[in-house]
Amino acid sequence: MSTVNAAEIYAKLLATENISVIRARVSTASFDIKNRVLTLPQWKDMSPIVEGMLIGHEVGHALYTTDEYIDPIKDDPKLRQYLNILEDVRIEKLMKRKYPGIRKTMNLGYQELNDKDFFGVKKIQNLSTLSLIDRINLYFKAGYQCGVTFNQDEKNFVTRAERTETIEEVIELAKEIYAYAKEQAEQKKKQRAENKAKEQPEEDEGEEEFVS
Repeated sequence: MSTVNAAEIYAKLLATENISVIRARVSTASFDIKNRVLTLPQWKDMSPIVEGMLIGHEVGHALYTTDEYIDPIKDDPKLRQYLNILEDVRIEKLMKRKYPGIRKTMNLGYQELNDKDFFGVKKIQNLSTLSLIDRINLYFKAGYQCGVTFNQDEKNFVTRAERTETIEEVIELAKEIYAYAKEQAEQKKKQRAENKAKEQPEEDEGEEEFVS
């Protein structure tokens, strides 16, 4: 690991605090909200635009994600993915509001990642097979043009994700989407079991009883 120079200065200016910035062999960028450390990946082909987008995103966590975010995950680790994705939506919106100039950097950065199929969209034959939270993630990261679709109930969740302003709203929405997804999965499982039962022929129906 090594410290960063220009990136470190840029991140500290955006965060308005003396956060630490390091590079490491990790799959993506992250921010440790407790220890105030921003970690950047050591991608060989990372352009200044993508690096700026990553820094802007992680500084969003530095500015807006609090310890309160961690509490629901302690109670139910399965909420982590839901909270992570919805919080990403909220903090990027707040960063663009605070720093309007960063909007272009983020848009171009995501476009560059999408051109390289960073999110693996091209490898998925049918996007409808993805979980709701994964489709929401693609919608906000890869854009609606990637082909994700939602039913009306799901569209309402997407709209609410766009409108979250506080960490409390993110937590509430994450719990609701998780409960909805769980209910939908249980209904599909029940439907499959019923369909399988219908496919089984009725035992000895219509046959004459054989008496020895």
